[in-house]
Amino acid sequence: MKKLTIGILAHVDAGKTTLSEAMLYKSGTLRKLGAVDKGTAYLDNDNLEKKRGITIFSHMARIQNENSELLLLDTPGHIDFAQEMEETLSVLDYAILVVSAGEGVTAYTQTLWNLLKNHKIPTFIFVNKIDTLKADKEKVLHNLSTLDDNCVEFENEDSDFYEKIATTDESILEEYLESGQIKDEEIKDLIFQRRIFPVYFGAALKLKGVAEFLQELDKWTKKIEYPEKFASRIFKISHDEKDERLTWLKVTGGELKAKTELMPDEKVNEIRIYNGTKYQVVPRAQAGEIGAVSGLRTTYPGQGLGFERDQTNFAMQPVLTYAVQTAPDKTHATLTALRQLEDENPQLHVKWNKQAEEISIDVMGKIQLEILQQLLLDRFNLKVEFTQGKILYQESIKASVEGVGHFEPLRHYAEVHLLLTPGKNGSGLVFKNECSLEVLPKKWQDQIMESLANKEHLGVLIGSPLTDVEIILIGGRGSNVHTVGGDFREATYRAVRQGLMELKVQNQVSLLEPWYQFTLRINQEQVGRAINDIEKMGGKFEIGESSANIVTITGQAPVAQMQDYATEVRNYSHGRGQLECLFTGYQECKNSGEVIADANYDPVSDINNTPNSVFCSRGAGHTVVWDEIPDHAQYPYLKSKN
Repeated sequence: MKKLTIGILAHVDAGKTTLSEAMLYKSGTLRKLGAVDKGTAYLDNDNLEKKRGITIFSHMARIQNENSELLLLDTPGHIDFAQEMEETLSVLDYAILVVSAGEGVTAYTQTLWNLLKNHKIPTFIFVNKIDTLKADKEKVLHNLSTLDDNCVEFENEDSDFYEKIATTDESILEEYLESGQIKDEEIKDLIFQRRIFPVYFGAALKLKGVAEFLQELDKWTKKIEYPEKFASRIFKISHDEKDERLTWLKVTGGELKAKTELMPDEKVNEIRIYNGTKYQVVPRAQAGEIGAVSGLRTTYPGQGLGFERDQTNFAMQPVLTYAVQTAPDKTHATLTALRQLEDENPQLHVKWNKQAEEISIDVMGKIQLEILQQLLLDRFNLKVEFTQGKILYQESIKASVEGVGHFEPLRHYAEVHLLLTPGKNGSGLVFKNECSLEVLPKKWQDQIMESLANKEHLGVLIGSPLTDVEIILIGGRGSNVHTVGGDFREATYRAVRQGLMELKVQNQVSLLEPWYQFTLRINQEQVGRAINDIEKMGGKFEIGESSANIVTITGQAPVAQMQDYATEVRNYSHGRGQLECLFTGYQECKNSGEVIADANYDPVSDINNTPNSVFCSRGAGHTVVWDEIPDHAQYPYLKSKN
């Protein structure tokens, strides 16, 4: 039988979990149909999810079809929990994108589509709530065509259907014109290759179209072939009711046996195969299986094992940072609890400022804050408050520079030369090695590259994370006698900072701020007010369709200006206006001078990220400030420093 991992994704309130519930019921997995609004949904089994009526965590259930077993992953639909949704994408064989027949393709639907495209996941589309008054089938089909021209309605397999399929491939079109037929296997291949996207209509709450949709999934999906060599992909970390740490992974090659040592001093104690909240312990998991394993301490979402590479450059990023307030005698306990939640969601980025004795976290939005507050109370019996959030800025560079770091206290020695060049927008940090083995032995090069990858590199304007930079190892020097353990690590960190300081004095370091993509639905008479507000924010916008006196405005604006605008919209529209904001990326900050002045950051005084180097003379180490390093460097610069 086929064993397929299928994820269900949707904009919030599109009926994603209701569809999951209906599929489980119609397949015979559930004897009784649950409901989201009653807190009885099989997959929304967390108390917080029952209370809120939304999916907060990804959950798994199993559906037995006639020819396949579906491992169904229900993912969060709310934007604030998009990180957990994105982490599941790396293990999906297929996806089901749920679209509300009333709302159609929203901004977040487009974002989900782009993520599925980037991960190359074959996608089925289920248009839900087709029975509601706002449902407009033709309008939805038109909206779907904006995602891709080859979103094809699969409910009527007539001549028009086959003609539409045939036009997506020249060889199939030729075959169809000759024979008037297209083989099922060819259609399966087109779906799997993301050449066509099957579209179905139904009403999950009333079970309309659900049984047929299950049959279609069985009919049009392909069996996945896996290599014999072991590999797996980790997509989630959780803790059970006994506080046992669980690593959720998909075996993508060979098999995983209990008691296997997957990394030094870490072995699999137990393999659990889950179905909802229930599980059975098995001695091994075959390729294609998803399991939760205990015994691993340092795993993280996106990690690849075996031949799988890490996938941790997630598109959905937090844009706000909040300080955590708790009772003075609970500070340590709160930090410990937040570290555990950070283990489950690394993008929380829990930070402890020892001098100020302040904890801070990064989040997507205020709903996530409310959930964190409740989690800390329910799981750890800790009461916390969050102070007003700050914007998460980033820094980048506009020109190339050669940065040099030297670390030579007594009986130590290392010098590293790095070329820093501007990277593509949204590329993050990219590390490359262009150093000859004749210059540095492989073991030293490996130490440098590992050091680059293991640190969050900060900029020199306000100390925000560095991004969109290529850092290339081009040279260096060590000593067979004096170079030890961390010498190259120290030299590497100093080289990055020294290069950034050189660019700073040339005004070639830029401050970046996050931007929202927004959709604002407002009454016709309030459009003027909305346009005026967006222009004041420095945003860009387009006025879209108007329906029943409601105008849709879409565009982009800085998070700093728009983060509290939803409250303003509710006030001036008397609760009738709707604002949906979604992080869309970073752009150069327009008021960078003001932000830099407010931050009052001194990069030279940041002792954990110093740009200065240590040289040795007369039997003792001494500090050489960053701008004097070119005169002291002992390995030649790539280009002469005159």
